[in-house]
Amino acid sequence: MIYRVRHSTVYSYGNPVDLAAHVLHVTPRDLPGQRVLWTRLDCEPTPVKRHGGVDHFGNPVFWLFHEEPHTRFEIVAVSEVDVAFAPPPPPPTEEISPWEFIRDCSRFDADVSQFLFDGSMCRASEKVGAYAAQSFPAGRSLLEGVLDFNIRVFKEFRFRSGVTSLRTTADEVLARREGVCQDFTHLMLSGLRWLGLPARYMSGYIRTRPPQGQKRRLGADVSHAWVGVWLGPEFGWLGLDPTNGIVVRDEHVVLGWGRDYADISPVRGLILGGGGDALRVGVDLVPVEEWDEDPTLRALTAPRQSVDAG
Repeated sequence: MIYRVRHSTVYSYGNPVDLAAHVLHVTPRDLPGQRVLWTRLDCEPTPVKRHGGVDHFGNPVFWLFHEEPHTRFEIVAVSEVDVAFAPPPPPPTEEISPWEFIRDCSRFDADVSQFLFDGSMCRASEKVGAYAAQSFPAGRSLLEGVLDFNIRVFKEFRFRSGVTSLRTTADEVLARREGVCQDFTHLMLSGLRWLGLPARYMSGYIRTRPPQGQKRRLGADVSHAWVGVWLGPEFGWLGLDPTNGIVVRDEHVVLGWGRDYADISPVRGLILGGGGDALRVGVDLVPVEEWDEDPTLRALTAPRQSVDAG
C-alpha cells in the first residue's frame, strides 16, 4: 500500500514575530517495510536559513530560521510512503521469554537500554507501575504481558479530547481514566519503565476512514502515537496501539520515535515577539489511488515555497 500524507501546521500570531528558530519532525523515516518515495516541505514565509539531518534517534529533522517580522507561519509536509508489507504478526507468546529475562537482557544493549530512562515529559511512576504490574505476574511471557496491558488500557480508558494537555502526567491519566493517544502512550511507557522494561514513544499517522456514506473532511485527521516494546534480541521491537487496542500493522505510518512526545514533537522552537497566538493542525493520510481521484486533494499537493527534503 502506498499512502500520501499531508501534515499542515499554521501558527497565527497576534503580534509580529521578529526572530524564530524551529525544529521539525514532520517527514517519515525509512524502515524495513516502510520506504519513503518522496517528501516535500513547504514553508511560508521562506526561512532565511535551513538545515536538514537526523536527530539522536535517527529520525529525519529540519531546523528552520526566520529573521524577518511575520504574523503567520505555515508548514506543509507532503510525503509518499510505500508500506510494502505489514510487519509480521507477533510470534506465539510461548516463544517469547519471561519478562524478567528480557528486562535483564535489555540493560546490556546500548541501543535498547536508552529507552529505560525517563524523558522530560514522561516519568516512570510507582502508581502506574503498580497498575502495569497486574499484567506481569512472575514468569509470564513478555509478549503475553504487553498484549494484556495494551488491551486493558484500551478497554478501561476513554478516548476524549480536550481534557488533557502536554503537561498532563501519567499519574493524572491513570486517575482520570481518559485522554488521547499521547496520554495512553505515556501511561504505558511509564508503567513499563517502572518495571524495568524498555519502551519507546512512536510518532506517526494511522489511516482513518470517513463514516459510511459521508465525504472525507480535509485535514480532519491528527498525528497518532503508540508504543514500541522490545521483545528481546531475536524478535526486536513490536508496535502496540493502546488507543485502538491493536498490534501495529500496515495502516500505521511511522514518523519516528523517542523516549516521549518531547523527543519527537512535530514542531517546536523559540520565537522573539508574538502573543495571542493561535495554532491550527490538519493531517490527511490517504492511499495514492484515492488521492489522485479527488480533485480537492490533488490541489493540495501543488508546490509552493519548498524546502528540499531529500
